[in-house]
Amino acid sequence: MKYVVGLLVAILLPVVVYAGLDEGLAAHDRGDYATAYRELLPPAQQGDAVAQNRLGRLYYAGKGVPQDYAEAVKWYRLSAAQGYAPAQYELGWMYEEGKGVPQDYAEAVKWYRLSAEQGNANAQYELGWMYEEGKGGVSQDSVEAVKWFRLSAEQGNAGGQYSLGWMYNEGKGVPQDYVVAGKWVRLSAEQGYAFAQCELGWMYEEGNGVSQDYIQAHLWYNLSAAQGDEDAMAGRDRVAEQLTSDQLAEAQKMAREWKAKAAH
Repeated sequence: MKYVVGLLVAILLPVVVYAGLDEGLAAHDRGDYATAYRELLPPAQQGDAVAQNRLGRLYYAGKGVPQDYAEAVKWYRLSAAQGYAPAQYELGWMYEEGKGVPQDYAEAVKWYRLSAEQGNANAQYELGWMYEEGKGGVSQDSVEAVKWFRLSAEQGNAGGQYSLGWMYNEGKGVPQDYVVAGKWVRLSAEQGYAFAQCELGWMYEEGNGVSQDYIQAHLWYNLSAAQGDEDAMAGRDRVAEQLTSDQLAEAQKMAREWKAKAAH
């Protein structure tokens, strides 16, 4: 009799079936965060490094779960300890920012380096700035910074591209070269990176590495200013004084078209 009752209960109770890691990752990518959490939790608990990292990202952003930096760090650490480069980068960033853990630049450098040496472009970019600023127990070293920025930039990382261009603009760690700077800054700006757009606007305003062109300067300042960059706002307003009403209208039209194209 007990067997029959148990069988009936098993039949009548809803069965929760977990599709697993692939469905969890797909759900995360399409923005279905509740499903992502449900599907990623079991493999994460079983030690899957990819699932652990994605779970950390859900907790960091508060998507599908309440935002919890300490819980994010927990999952990042489990994943990073297995050598998963994206999680090592994320954990380093948490230490750099002091989110979920006390701020600790040395720990940040440790995790960035482990990730960067595996080729993670984000970690390479961050490690470059650690060297440029002399943080986390590393000596200030612009040459070493350029090395890491270049590795990141060559993978298409917008932050790395901007930073490498900035180093060429300033002549830090490399001979000053506005033309090479312009190449890298433009690649970053075209990806929508606000700092690079502002820098490119300045290059057009001053004619450094490019022909002086106030319309182009206004375009790039305007795109950066739209993302809240205050230096770009000032640059846009300054350059606008050098333009005729027709030129200003042309620059503004170019900015609208650029934004529309980027949106697609």
